Amino acid sequence: MMKLRLALSFVLMGLLLRGLSAQVRSEIALPPNGDNERAEVSQWIGLVKITINYHSPNVHGGGGKDRTGHIWGELVGYGFFDEGFGPSHATPWRVGANETTTITLTNDVKIEGKDLKAGTYGLFLDVEKGGPWVWIFSKDSKGWGSYQYNPKNDALRVAVNPADAPYTEFMTFGFDERRPDSAVAFLQWEKKRVPFKVEVPNITQLYVNQMREDLLSWPGFSYQNWQNAAQFCADNKINLEEALVWADKAIHEPFRGATIGAENFSTLQTKASVLQAMGRESEADAVMDKAISMPDAGLLFVQSYGVRLLRASRNERALKIFLLNQKRHPEEKFWTYFGLARAYTAMKDKPNAIKNWEIAIANVPENRRFALPQYQAELKKLKEGN
Repeated sequence: MMKLRLALSFVLMGLLLRGLSAQVRSEIALPPNGDNERAEVSQWIGLVKITINYHSPNVHGGGGKDRTGHIWGELVGYGFFDEGFGPSHATPWRVGANETTTITLTNDVKIEGKDLKAGTYGLFLDVEKGGPWVWIFSKDSKGWGSYQYNPKNDALRVAVNPADAPYTEFMTFGFDERRPDSAVAFLQWEKKRVPFKVEVPNITQLYVNQMREDLLSWPGFSYQNWQNAAQFCADNKINLEEALVWADKAIHEPFRGATIGAENFSTLQTKASVLQAMGRESEADAVMDKAISMPDAGLLFVQSYGVRLLRASRNERALKIFLLNQKRHPEEKFWTYFGLARAYTAMKDKPNAIKNWEIAIANVPENRRFALPQYQAELKKLKEGN
């Protein structure tokens, strides 16, 4: 009799465990426990990937009963509560159903301004009746719900304010407010939205690290990749000493004995950009003097360089570049005069500015006609002395 009871106990335990582990850990394909479908959402922030895995309950759960208005504080208890299962007597909400909801970070990030290392964490939520709610990132990412929750395993807690939101039938995670270095993750269910901000403060350094690694392999056989990496560093004023090496490789020989570089207007301009970012202005100017003497230094390339000089308030050098461009292209009646008009205006040389504006406006090409009213306004402003 005793043996029979033990056998039945093992069978019942097996059935219980099979039901609990349906879909994710079952040996055969079974529907998820309670029909709470498994869901996953991922968001990249630059090179960093954030993934949330969860099981999604719905408001009309439990046989279709409408639980609107009975989710927060009832189905999901306030504070830490005893669910009557497992070793924990004080559990936060599991944030979903079935297995522990997890968040995986491929790199170190900041959550609501606080540091969190790369890895996979159990994600829980302390829901409060009054005051902020608290997201809990636990080092224990295994398990069923929060029955095994232990505060000793907390890696991070952050307080946030829930907000009212449009009705959402199925509990859903998502990301919005996406920026190059951040995004806001959020949980939305019934009529509540609970966010937390994820930031990657070293996003540009991560790109540099990846470029450095990439350039050691096949991408390094193309001079354009060395140039693009150097230009990225110049634009972001980061890793400039190494960027100067990369810029020289693009010009001369990226992989010794394997591929050649290209000395042209574009690659020289990138080197000059790195030198400019380093504060080595005279060296940058010397490189650009060489760049504008290259055979591929076309009208618009030189024009663009002059415009950049004007933006840097280097008006005299800009005028010199625009005069050179006009000398090289006497047949051109718009771009060269447009550049000179801008330069003379910046230098407060009113007569020459007006003269060049009038010539440029008389020769506006068809693809720039949309800007004609703006040019005319500039000329009128000059003539009126404002």
